[in-house]
Amino acid sequence: MARFSAGCLTSAGSATLPIISLYGSASGWGRIREIGLFNTTTTAVALKLVRLTTAGTKGAALVNAKQDPDQAAAVCSAFNTHSSTGPTLGDDLGYRCVLGAAIGSAIIWTFGESGLEIALSATGAIGVIVENGTGQACQAYIVWDE
Repeated sequence: MARFSAGCLTSAGSATLPIISLYGSASGWGRIREIGLFNTTTTAVALKLVRLTTAGTKGAALVNAKQDPDQAAAVCSAFNTHSSTGPTLGDDLGYRCVLGAAIGSAIIWTFGESGLEIALSATGAIGVIVENGTGQACQAYIVWDE
């Protein structure tokens, strides 16, 4: 398996607009290994992890960095904060955090040996959304295998 990563400075997002997401494709799927989220403000923010079943209006495509430069290009695609039309939210994956009211307050979720599987579909994804309250800009990254 090849390992990839992508990261960005997000916008605030909302309970319907993911701040970062990873979409599969019709030609391949991936397994998320790690997600890191870091508050860039002095306001706390509550976040959670959900499956997405439609695309909505995705944010800017992120650079899918190969961790081994000799690997083929990624089939999954990472995106920055969704902008206007939210994707359809699927399963709540149960992961939650509150990033404290301090710049640099952070969480790194790791997903063990099997990871979190991204569906074999161009509209199947996993994303981080605001659980409640007001979203905040965050530094965020995703690491996945294909």
